[in-house]
Amino acid sequence: MRSPYQDLPERAFWRSCVGRDDDAALAQLWAPKAGITRQTALMTIGSCFAQHLHRALVRGGWHVLQGEDMSAHMPTNLCHRFGYNLFSGRYGNVYTARQFRQLIEQALSPDPVPAPIWERQGRFFDALRPTVEPEGLGHPDEVAQSRKEHLGAVRAVLENTECIIVTLGLTESWIDTASGYALPTAPGTVAGDHDPACETFHNFTHGEVLEDLKASRDLLRAAGLPARFILTVSPVPLVATAGGDHVASATAYSKAVLRAVCGELQMSDPDFDYFPAYEIITTTIARGPYLDQFARQPTDDGVQLVLRAFSLALGAGDTAGKGPEDSPAIPPVPVPAPADDDTICEEILLEAFRK
Repeated sequence: MRSPYQDLPERAFWRSCVGRDDDAALAQLWAPKAGITRQTALMTIGSCFAQHLHRALVRGGWHVLQGEDMSAHMPTNLCHRFGYNLFSGRYGNVYTARQFRQLIEQALSPDPVPAPIWERQGRFFDALRPTVEPEGLGHPDEVAQSRKEHLGAVRAVLENTECIIVTLGLTESWIDTASGYALPTAPGTVAGDHDPACETFHNFTHGEVLEDLKASRDLLRAAGLPARFILTVSPVPLVATAGGDHVASATAYSKAVLRAVCGELQMSDPDFDYFPAYEIITTTIARGPYLDQFARQPTDDGVQLVLRAFSLALGAGDTAGKGPEDSPAIPPVPVPAPADDDTICEEILLEAFRK
């Protein structure tokens, strides 16, 4: 008598592979679709967790592209405070698949739709990356010029990357009515003022997230750019929800939608792969969960484990050693943030509005 399960590898069975963090078990967590080496040009982008991945990859010796690099001119903490060297570009946190798609559209377009500009106490902010200038700029024209230079840098990164690591964090978003752009946070959080006539709340569905990610790939292909994608899902829960549900239920919805989209693309599209950073941090798959006392931020041990699994699955050995990029001391943005957060994160600022 034969069973379809009798010749499956160890990684297919719960009891033989879950709850282990040895090299052999970590190497089985991911079966990469395509060859990636430490010399492969990588681009990082996404939500707050992508900052952890970016730093871990850099200190692990991977070839991470760095547009708008200011590390030779500013100390690390100051770089991070002004949005430099957190990701492969100075785009701030890109929480949703729609933000990712629209950034590619803007970077590849000769004449993108202008981004909305917010004001706070006579200073002006790019609404699509409001925390990269903590004090704002002195005139809207300066914001527009800064964005133009930024998009040129993003295009250069896109033209040189071989693989884009995209960390999806949220499905909830605020949409600017005039431009149609998805915003990283609601106006009135960092700067600007909320006006229901000017922006609307939207919670993206599975179909919309799937369409946005495929459209992102298609935009690159139309421009002759061959980069493929590794998708991850951020383990960081929502700080707050505007959808009416309990924040825990809203978090479960967002993560389930994002994980389902990643799974569908991994199974059906050769350009997309999925790396299980979400599972490593939040579940027992590798002796986790690896979350801090507030159950929000991944611990450094968890981040190191994520990079170990990434490296071992690619046959690159354990390259998760700590280095000078390991400094967690990133100054907070101007609005007070809870002490559990050491990343530059617009979403955490929502906590300041809790009554």
